[in-house]
Amino acid sequence: MMPQVQLSAGPIDYQDTGGAGPVLVLAHGLPMNERQWRKVTPLLNGYRCILPTLPLGGHRHPMNPGADLSQRGVALLLGELLDRLDLNAVTLILNDWGGGQFLISEGKSDRIARLVLVACEAFDNFPPGPAKQLAVLARMPGGIWLLMQLLRIKRVRRNRTLYGGMSLRGIPDDILDDWFAPATRDRAIRRDFAKFATSAPNRDTLLAWSERMRHFDRPVLVVWARQDTFMPQEHGRRLAELFPQGRLVEIDDSATLVPEDQPEQLAQVLVRFLMETGAKPAARTD
Repeated sequence: MMPQVQLSAGPIDYQDTGGAGPVLVLAHGLPMNERQWRKVTPLLNGYRCILPTLPLGGHRHPMNPGADLSQRGVALLLGELLDRLDLNAVTLILNDWGGGQFLISEGKSDRIARLVLVACEAFDNFPPGPAKQLAVLARMPGGIWLLMQLLRIKRVRRNRTLYGGMSLRGIPDDILDDWFAPATRDRAIRRDFAKFATSAPNRDTLLAWSERMRHFDRPVLVVWARQDTFMPQEHGRRLAELFPQGRLVEIDDSATLVPEDQPEQLAQVLVRFLMETGAKPAARTD
């Protein structure tokens, strides 16, 4: 059984690879879970990987009815998880969902030693262009239920404006089934999903939050996918320039889900960045 921590919003499942190595916290997208990183974590020998399943629609247990599941609220929940698990000198790694950056804009980054942004939402791209239709649907009564029914149809889920556009290799159906199952079967999960999907602040607020991150003075790695149609190409360069210690790596032959399309290359880039910034693995077994 997966470990679970009780937070103010409700129970959060998480995977913990254990060990004494530097801590990496890897967050996922919408509506996904820890399996987004299944190809990468086995390649991170010597690091302790923590993979929470956040309430982004793929979570297995409903949150409390009054929980704040806005972009800001889920970011703060991620920070609460770091506190409850007493994780220090964390390398926070985001892919697809970019809201974890708001821990920095909210001044809650004390436990974060490094930040890795992998083809994720940034600046005013919340939600990404092709996904804006999802937010519109989520505002309609029964909209999330309808979405989950449609996503059972392979031709729909593989559409280039949906999950078919997030990976060049294609996301296996058993993985998509696992991601979609909670919101398909549970009305309370759909309630949580809708709360998050409709929570993006307006453009001016998002850009103001981005400006606050300019003062984050720790190492930041930006990894961008050259074939990504969800995350604008210029955002990778802008993010790397935003942070005083930002650096950019661009990866070919990948869409948004770099952990799906180029896991080996991503792991190599991550390990090189970690070692160059003082997070050496505890022990190499390869």
